[in-house]
Amino acid sequence: MNQDIIHVYFMPGMAANPSIFEYIKLPEDQFKIHWLEWIIPVVNEAIESYAKRILTCITHKNSVLIGVSFGGILVQEMGKFGDFKKIIVISSVKTKFELPKRMKIARITGAYKMIPTQLLSNVEALAKYAFGKTVTKRVELYKKYLSVSDKRYLDWAIKTVIFWDQEKTLPNVIHIHGEKDAVFPIKNINDCIVVKGGTHIMIINKYKWFNENLPQLILS
Repeated sequence: MNQDIIHVYFMPGMAANPSIFEYIKLPEDQFKIHWLEWIIPVVNEAIESYAKRILTCITHKNSVLIGVSFGGILVQEMGKFGDFKKIIVISSVKTKFELPKRMKIARITGAYKMIPTQLLSNVEALAKYAFGKTVTKRVELYKKYLSVSDKRYLDWAIKTVIFWDQEKTLPNVIHIHGEKDAVFPIKNINDCIVVKGGTHIMIINKYKWFNENLPQLILS
């Protein structure tokens, strides 16, 4: 029976810890859930190198990778160095062309360097940056989800997203996106499964949709 179990590894979004997946439940007779965590990058670490380091946490063959937001970018990079049953990205992008205009401008102008990442250790500022401006009234709710506030990590993560150079969608990627995502607006997104009313934090507040639909998406 255990040989038939599909191992599913979840990677959280920027600055988030794996508790964002606490409400995700998959049938235990078919799936085993594993949570991945961010580690502190080395100086000027390429995302390819970082992806290989996180890959050492994957201990099952033919597993499934699921990543949210920046975690979605990372699992795509991980997918280039291993064989996986499926890669699912949520509230994320599949190529640099799907990044919003403001991030493309920040890349050209270097404006990303002006973000005061040392101030993002403040939960309110971090929540606003990671989840969008609409979350400021719910900061208490997000304190438990945003715990990776190391300046080295935040500097690296922001720069890595803005300079991500992937031009073609990987063949085994499934993209799930909210129609009201304010961080990665859906108008820039191609070939995705649209979640009605979904925002950038829908992995938290639309968990019922994922519990109902992830099993069939993984098995299809």
